[in-house]
Amino acid sequence: MENIQVIKQRFEIIGNDTKLNRALEKAIQVAPTDISVLVTGESGVGKEAIPKIIHSLSHRKHAKYIAVNCGAIPEGTIDSELFGHEKGAFTGATQTRSGYFEVADGGTIFLDEVGELPLTTQVRLLRVLENGEFLKVGSSRVQKTNVRIVAATNINMIEAIQKGKFREDLYYRLSTVEIHIPALRERQGDIHLLFRKFASDFGQKYKMPTIRLEDDAVQLLEHHRWPGNIRQLRNIAEQLSVLEQDRSVSAATLRSYLPDAGSNLPAVVATRRSEGDFSNEREILYKVLFDMKSDLNDLKKLTLELLKHDDAEKVQEEHGSLIRKIYGEAEDAVEESSAVAVLPAAPDPEIEAPVPQAPAEDRYHFAEEIEEEETLSLQEKEIELIAKALERNKGRRKAAASELGISERTLYRKIKQYDL
Repeated sequence: MENIQVIKQRFEIIGNDTKLNRALEKAIQVAPTDISVLVTGESGVGKEAIPKIIHSLSHRKHAKYIAVNCGAIPEGTIDSELFGHEKGAFTGATQTRSGYFEVADGGTIFLDEVGELPLTTQVRLLRVLENGEFLKVGSSRVQKTNVRIVAATNINMIEAIQKGKFREDLYYRLSTVEIHIPALRERQGDIHLLFRKFASDFGQKYKMPTIRLEDDAVQLLEHHRWPGNIRQLRNIAEQLSVLEQDRSVSAATLRSYLPDAGSNLPAVVATRRSEGDFSNEREILYKVLFDMKSDLNDLKKLTLELLKHDDAEKVQEEHGSLIRKIYGEAEDAVEESSAVAVLPAAPDPEIEAPVPQAPAEDRYHFAEEIEEEETLSLQEKEIELIAKALERNKGRRKAAASELGISERTLYRKIKQYDL
């Protein structure tokens, strides 16, 4: 078994972090076997080095090694890419094509961003892992393959399973051994080593003196969060190598290349309102609207009584509870909806409740308008119902009254009133 230092030199892996060394040890130990491996870690940490190490140290090292970026292949064609297709299987399939699992038979397939696979493809992949069988798209002939699968992902697989985006059974088949690559911020002692390596490489590439960091710049470099990990650090080293005339870089200069350098502290982020919050508000709003409709009908009734009797004191005496109800419910509705409104204060039961008054000259005219609006449609319906009941019962008032659910005396009065 090769030791870690030899592997680092061979695959140009820089760093002495304990977590990184542990990940390399696991890769070396698992390489001679055929079990599946899942490599996890943030984007840009260098997960692609692990499957190369595993393949090179396995008995499959002389067979094919194929790396597939699952997130870069469209959903409609990924099955064809992985498993192949028969001629005429779909529009554009002008000839039979072999997929990666057929081509890499006896070798290793690296499935990068495996968490992006469609659910239908996950089912096919699970079959390959369980018994080494697959079907080409458009074919009914089962084919066998002998491949070693190493997968990688930068997403939280447990969360993806809970959300129904990834099959739980496939996860456990892929992660027989899980190797986690630490984020760059977790390898603080390796950051400057990596930067120096990148700066040296770019100095040779562009035939320029190597960039060097001053002490304060080294401190800034090591305490930055590096959300893009090694990929971001490499980009910064290349920018500095190309753009800076002064080959000694200070913290102030380096900070200008780190636009988010001031965002290392936790940010206060406004929480998104959940769907339940809006649902509760809708329920309150509906309740307020229904209450307002009820209050409006009560107010109409009260106004009609006032205009008919032309006696505010009598109306207040007979309908005092109704007046207090209208005022009380109006205040409750305003409180529940948190609306900004100005309403009259609820009257004290001990004090006379104010009753709206209409000008004397307009009072009866207003009453006629309200009565006409309220009674037109109801009166027409009532006349129609009475006429139909009398017709069906051939003029027998007692039978018609029974059908309408009113007394014979009331029916007689209605017939006389409507001249039926």
